[in-house]
Amino acid sequence: MCRITEGMVLDVLQTAGCKNTKSCVVLPVATGMALLTSLLYLKQCNPHASKVIWPRIDQATCVKAPQSAGCQLLVVEPHLQGDSLVTNLELVEELIQEHHSEVLCVMTTTSCFAPRTPDKLVQIAELCKKYGVAHLINNAYGIQCSRCMSLINTASLQGRVDLYVQSLDKNFMVPVGGSIVAGFNKDDISSVSKTYPGRGSSTPVTDLFITLLSMGREGLHNLLHQRTKVYVKLKVLLQDLAKRYNERVLDTPKNQISLAFSLTEENLKGGYNTDRYRK
Repeated sequence: MCRITEGMVLDVLQTAGCKNTKSCVVLPVATGMALLTSLLYLKQCNPHASKVIWPRIDQATCVKAPQSAGCQLLVVEPHLQGDSLVTNLELVEELIQEHHSEVLCVMTTTSCFAPRTPDKLVQIAELCKKYGVAHLINNAYGIQCSRCMSLINTASLQGRVDLYVQSLDKNFMVPVGGSIVAGFNKDDISSVSKTYPGRGSSTPVTDLFITLLSMGREGLHNLLHQRTKVYVKLKVLLQDLAKRYNERVLDTPKNQISLAFSLTEENLKGGYNTDRYRK
């Protein structure tokens, strides 16, 4: 059942936009532990490296995973471009050059909270290939977003991407406690699988197996299409709501997962007038 499930997952990843994916493994742990497992595998490949270059995203898991692996985070603060927070590529390259032999990997993010936008994966992948540095992608809930999957696919073709990690519950509506580690080299994924110590519950695999068989490829396509339509509808409704309170929805077109809403000092002090909203 495990092999059949991973075969279906591989088809999902390729169908969702990352056609270059060669292999994947379903782990009975949540996303943070899957990132930790991936980092531990990378440490086996490069035992003298202990620094992780990390374009900042405000999620505690992204900090805890490298720290649990005994790594030092080199934080890259984002640039503000318009309303969007984007990757500071210049600083990423500077840190690679400065700490080159000590850099375990660059850990980037696709799915994130607006106004943060997905990292510039293709450019970072090209830097990783140029300097021979591993590249780990946190794609926690990116399977449902064609832009995120397309970015990963292009990055793997034009540069270096070692592994990318995603959550089962965030993408497939199953209970919390499972994740997928995927990559572009079958040997890497086989080694990651062997890095996981001991035995684990079969529940995440069973839940995913049943879910994928239940929805089928057509059902999955319909859900992905529906999510895109709902996102557009949400944006329109939020824009309408924003006008009522002299606020606005931030313009972050490269983030097709989440939306951000301004909150002025006037509304912070006075609170929202719910009667006005009901009208």
